Amino acid sequence: MTFSPEEATLPGPPILVQPASERGAQLDSEHVGDIRGGFGTIFMHDTGPRTRWSRLKTLLAILGPGVIVMVGDNDAGAFGTYTQAAQNYGTTLVWTLLLLIPVLYVNQDMVLRLGAVTGVGHARLILERFGKFWGAFSVIDLFILNGLTIVTEFIGLNLAFDYLGVAKFWGIGISALVIMASVSTGDLRRFERFALVLVFGSLLLVPVLLMSHPRVPQVAHDLFVPRFPANAPVADVMLLIIAIVGTTVAPWQLFFQQSYVIDKRITPRFIPYERIDLWLGIGLIIMGAVAMMAFTAVAFKGTPEYGHFKDAGAVATGIGLHIGRTAGVFFAVALIDACIIGAAAVSLSTAYAIGDVLSMRHSLHRKMSDAKGFYAVYFALILISAAVVLTPGAPLGLLTNAVQTLAGVLLPSATVFLLLLCNDKAVLGPWANDKKTNIFTSIVIAILVMLSVILTASVLFPAISAVHIFAILVGGSALALLMSLGARIIDARRGPKTQRPIPCTAADRKTWRMPPLDQLPPARLTVLDRTWLVVLRGYLIVAAGLVLVRIILLIVPRH
Repeated sequence: MTFSPEEATLPGPPILVQPASERGAQLDSEHVGDIRGGFGTIFMHDTGPRTRWSRLKTLLAILGPGVIVMVGDNDAGAFGTYTQAAQNYGTTLVWTLLLLIPVLYVNQDMVLRLGAVTGVGHARLILERFGKFWGAFSVIDLFILNGLTIVTEFIGLNLAFDYLGVAKFWGIGISALVIMASVSTGDLRRFERFALVLVFGSLLLVPVLLMSHPRVPQVAHDLFVPRFPANAPVADVMLLIIAIVGTTVAPWQLFFQQSYVIDKRITPRFIPYERIDLWLGIGLIIMGAVAMMAFTAVAFKGTPEYGHFKDAGAVATGIGLHIGRTAGVFFAVALIDACIIGAAAVSLSTAYAIGDVLSMRHSLHRKMSDAKGFYAVYFALILISAAVVLTPGAPLGLLTNAVQTLAGVLLPSATVFLLLLCNDKAVLGPWANDKKTNIFTSIVIAILVMLSVILTASVLFPAISAVHIFAILVGGSALALLMSLGARIIDARRGPKTQRPIPCTAADRKTWRMPPLDQLPPARLTVLDRTWLVVLRGYLIVAAGLVLVRIILLIVPRH
């Protein structure tokens, strides 16, 4: 195996400069080589300085992982959740999207660093650094949640095709074939071009917004001034907010972007370009979400359907009636576009994770005959999900919203492991988190857990009030603070567990790569780390179980 200068290793201290090695940490040999993006190629040995024009060419070649993962997250679940919020409450909850922008960036920046620096997928890093239990949990959790999410993508396809008058069998069947064909060429560049066409297709939401003539001052006010809908049940609103969090910041995004960055062969040298790619994706996802809330609010305000959300198909019908048939068609086509890119990205995240953990060949650079297990997982997820939606009488009802809520509950666990990995200097060396990132991410985790606790309380006490919610927030925060202080005192008495970082130049950062997994020292967890992992395990069991109870309570009355 040959390496370019950017892949070369440097002698030095064990934490910040990796030892010389004939092999990298990549688990698939196809993860090393030229970057062959949808809009250009960067050769493996191209390490020269960039002029203004060559920087643009480099960005175009790198463009892909960030915009695909972000636009892929504005999928069927997003269409259902955002339009439900707008049909039931107008634009009063649009402010939640603005708050999620820094969360999206910080989370995805951490995984893109992990991918570029380590060359190893998220699930495998969890397995290697935290043991078999959490490694198995991360994959099983991802597999179940992603499987349900892909079902919702085909539900969305069915709703859109029904509005357009396309037969269910043909719409679902052809879509499944397209999603499978997009990855089966043995060429990552072809898949990326296909995905980027879908990214461009997501802009169909913009003309729908323009046709709706929204009240721009009202939308801007609701975007920057947080408020709750007047006279709305607090439990229902909190459930919807958690669903918005779950659909905007989903666990599969972490696994997909890290693995896709690896498969595209992006190295630390190109992290600044990948960050621009990520910001472009965040801009697209927020623009699409705000547009959906704005034009849905216009379409249903003052109509009998206001406050009575059914599904995205009914939203398309309402837009067609109240804004215009063309707007309804554009919305339906945008939904189809979103479901296809969402199903492809979510399925890939699962196939990548399983390939990583089981050490199977797992690269879009490989043909099907050369990575049978990888493609088998991908195809199985698509075929089973399509079959579920085509099955007569399948309980599809509230599944779309329920999946997003479950994702919101499971997100804290994914974020905890992400934070721990990004503080592991044996893994990230000079790319490990700084103090500001750690503080911000810790606050995000605390907020996510508190939202999930409120959801749990709403299951036990449906008539929960704002006073009770405030008490939960204050009490939970105080308890978390006391536990953290206690664990930190114990850690301080035991002395430092990790090696202090060594000064590192900009050149070192560009060339540093994680050593092979078998050369890493054991992970050093503090008492605080272990305490929160134990708490996390109990939280996941209770919260996920009560979310399922909540879902059942919502579904049963409808029968």
